Amino acid sequence: MRYELVIFDNDGVLVDSEPLANTVLSAYLTELGHPTSYDESIRDYMGSAVHRVHDLVEERTGQKLPEDFDTTLSSRTFAAFEQELVAVDGVEELLGKLVADGVAYCVASSGSHERIRVGHRRTGIDQWFEDEWIFSSEDVGRGKPAPDLFLYAAERMGVAPERCVVIEDSPLGVEAARAAGMDVYGFTSMMPADRLAGVTGHFSDMSQLPGLLA
Repeated sequence: MRYELVIFDNDGVLVDSEPLANTVLSAYLTELGHPTSYDESIRDYMGSAVHRVHDLVEERTGQKLPEDFDTTLSSRTFAAFEQELVAVDGVEELLGKLVADGVAYCVASSGSHERIRVGHRRTGIDQWFEDEWIFSSEDVGRGKPAPDLFLYAAERMGVAPERCVVIEDSPLGVEAARAAGMDVYGFTSMMPADRLAGVTGHFSDMSQLPGLLA
C-alpha cells in the first residue's frame, strides 16, 4: 500500500448514519420554523459540523437557533441511532484487512466525540478503534471544509499529510482533504460522483477500496 495512514470520515463512511441524522435534522429545523426538506439537509449540511447549521440559518433568516438546539438535536439523533443505526456494508472486512496488512488508520469526523462513540458502540465497530485514533472537529474548532481536522489527525498519528489518504462521502469533506494536501477517495453511496469533484478516485462499495489504495 502506498499510504502510511488511512483517515476515515465517520458518518456515511463507517456508519450508515446520514439518512437518519438528516431526517432528524430536517424535521427539527422545520419544527422550529425553518422549513427544510431531507434533500436540502443533505445538500447543505452533510459532512459539516453543527456550527454550520447555526451559521446558515442565521445568514438566511437573521434568526438564531435556540440555545438548546445542539443538545436537543443530539438527543433526537442518538435516539434514532439506538433504534436503527448499522455499520456501512463491508467496513469490518476492510478494517480487518488494514490490520492484517499493518496499515495505520483513524477516524476524523465533523461529529462530536460523543456522536462518534455512540455510533461505534451501536454498530459494534468500537472494537476496531482505540481512543487515540478518534478525532473530532471539537478538537480543532473549525470543521470541514477547513483542513484543520485532517492535519491534526495526521500530526497526532505521526504521519506527514502527503502520506495520508482520506475516505470521504461529502463535498465539504473532499474540499477539506484536498486543502490538507492529501489524496482523497470519494464514496458514492449517497452522493453522486459528480458532486465529489477533485477526488483521486471514486468507489461505491467498500470491497473496491483495497484495490484503489494498493
